[in-house]
Amino acid sequence: MPVVSHIAYICTSKSWGGLEMNQLKNAFWMMQRGHKVMVFAQKDSQFQYEAKKLNIPVELITAPKKVFDFKGAYRLAKLIDNLKITHLIVRDPKEMSVTGLAKRLSKNKFFLAYFMEMQIGIPKRDFVHTIRYKPFDLWSCPLPWLQKQVKELTSFPIERTKVIPSGLELDRFYNSFDKLKAREILELDPDKNYIGLAGRLDPQKGQLLLLDAFNQIQEKEENYNIVFLGEPTHGEFEDYTTVLDDFIRASSMQGRVHFRPFRSDVETFYAAMDIFVMGTKSETFGMVTIEAMASGCKIVGSNKGGTVEILEHGKLGYLYESDSAEDMAEKIEKAIHDSSFKEEIVKEAAYKYDHQLVCKQVEEALGL
Repeated sequence: MPVVSHIAYICTSKSWGGLEMNQLKNAFWMMQRGHKVMVFAQKDSQFQYEAKKLNIPVELITAPKKVFDFKGAYRLAKLIDNLKITHLIVRDPKEMSVTGLAKRLSKNKFFLAYFMEMQIGIPKRDFVHTIRYKPFDLWSCPLPWLQKQVKELTSFPIERTKVIPSGLELDRFYNSFDKLKAREILELDPDKNYIGLAGRLDPQKGQLLLLDAFNQIQEKEENYNIVFLGEPTHGEFEDYTTVLDDFIRASSMQGRVHFRPFRSDVETFYAAMDIFVMGTKSETFGMVTIEAMASGCKIVGSNKGGTVEILEHGKLGYLYESDSAEDMAEKIEKAIHDSSFKEEIVKEAAYKYDHQLVCKQVEEALGL
C-alpha cells in the first residue's frame, strides 16, 4: 500500500508577522489541495488561534531552546512518531536545531524541509551549523539570490536546495475594485493621483524616507498625494507617528499625506494607487511588491534585497539607491511620467507567484 502523507507545519513563535502568516497560509493551502495537514504551535499563541479558525488540527508544544534542546527534540520526535508525520515544514531558523535533532531521534525518519524567509547575512560554514543543517532534506529559497547565499555561506548541499517563491492568492488582486470605487472606499479624492506605501508604521518600513523624497518633488507634482496603509505595532515605535506628523507640518504637506489603518482587504488599497513604493532598505522577499504587481501599479523599490529580482532588475519597475531620498524622488518622477507603462505586463509577471502554482512546486519538492 502507498504511504499516505501527513504534513506538519511547526511554529513555536508567539508573534504574528509575515513568517507566521506564511507558514499558516501554506498549511491551509495544502489542506485545501487534499493533503492531511496539522500544525505544532505554542499554547495561547496567535498561530494556534488562527489555525483553529481554519479548522487545521493543532498539537501544542513548548518553545525550544536555541541549541542542544535534547529534551524538546525527544518530545517532538515522539509526537511525530505517534502522529505518523511524514513531512515536517520549518520556516523559522530558530527551530532548525530542535527539528534536526528530532529527526535523528525519530523512528519514522520523516522528510524535513526548511522554507527560507530571512537572508543569512554572515557565513555559517562552521561545524555547529553544518551539523545543524545536515538532517534537512530540502532547503527552499524564495528567490535565486537567496539560493546563492546558501551556496556561498553554508556547507548545505546545493542539490538539496530549490527555488520556490512565496505564494499569493492572486485572484483577490486581479478581481478587485476599479480605481474610482477603491478610492471611494478609502475616502480619497477621485481626481487626485496617489503614491502608496503599505506596512506597519516603523522606521524600517521607510515612511519617513518617502516623505523626504516626496518633499523634493511636491511642487512639481501638484496632483499627487501620499497614502500610508498601516498602524504602529503596539508598544513599538509609537512615537514614530509623531516624527512623521512633525515632518509633514515642517514640509507644508498637510492635506497631501493620508493615513489609513491596516485592512484585511489590502487589494482595495492597491487598486486605489497609481504608484507603489517599497521603502524598506532591503527586503528579503517583499510580498507587498507582488501584491502591487498583481494590482497593476507602477512600482518604485530599493536596489537591494529581493525587490531587485522580483522587479527583474528594473524591467518591471524603478530601482532607487537604497536609503537615498534624492534617488527615490528621481525614480518616482520617472514613474509618474512613464507613458509607456502597461499594467497588464506587471500583472502577467505576478502570475508565477500564484499560490496554486507554488503549491505544485512544493508538492514536487516534497515528493508528494
